[in-house]
Amino acid sequence: MKSMYAYIRDAWKKPDESYVDELMWSRRQEWRREPSVVRVEHPTRLDRARAMGYKAKQGIIVARVKVRRGGRRKSRWQRGRRTKHMGVNKITPGKSIQSIAEERAARRYPNMQVLNSYWVGEDGKHKWYETILVDTSHPVIKGDKNLKWITNNTQKGRVFRGKTSAGRKGRGQRHKGIGTEKTRPSLRAHNNTGK
Repeated sequence: MKSMYAYIRDAWKKPDESYVDELMWSRRQEWRREPSVVRVEHPTRLDRARAMGYKAKQGIIVARVKVRRGGRRKSRWQRGRRTKHMGVNKITPGKSIQSIAEERAARRYPNMQVLNSYWVGEDGKHKWYETILVDTSHPVIKGDKNLKWITNNTQKGRVFRGKTSAGRKGRGQRHKGIGTEKTRPSLRAHNNTGK
C-alpha cells in the first residue's frame, strides 16, 4: 500500500499525467511577480521537504527563492578577437544555481542556518527552489534529537562553506573511491584538478 508521500512523489515525477502540470502553470504566473526570496507557510512538495529534514514545528521555516537561469552574463568584446576567444559563451560560475538560491535565503534570514533545499519549478528565465531554514537558537530545535546537531558551532555559515547537499555535490563529495581521489579533503588541496 502506497503512502501519501509516495503519491505526491509519483505526481511530481510525471507532471504531464497528474495534477501538477496545470497547478504549476498557474503558480508560476504568481511566482514571477514575487520578490526573489519569499517565506511560505507550507512546502510545495511535502515529500521532498520531509526527505530533506523538514518538520512542521517551531524553529523551522521554508523560503521560496527565485534565481535567474543560465551561465554568467559576460559583456562582449568590441574589437580584435575571434569569436571563440572572446570568452562570452559557456562561462559558468563555480557553483550551481541551487547553491546560489540557498545562499540568498541564508542572507535574507541571518539568524537561521540552511538545512537543505529542493527544486519546485522553472520557466525560460528563472528557477525556483524552496529552502528549509532552521533557527539554531530555538529551544524546540535544541531539544530535537534529530536536529540538534545543526546547533553546533561547526555548522555556522554551513551554506557558504558548501556543507549542504547541493554544496557537497558542487565540491565533488557525492562519491568515494576510484576517480574521486582529488576531491578530498578539498578541491583546493589538489589545485582544483578534481573537478
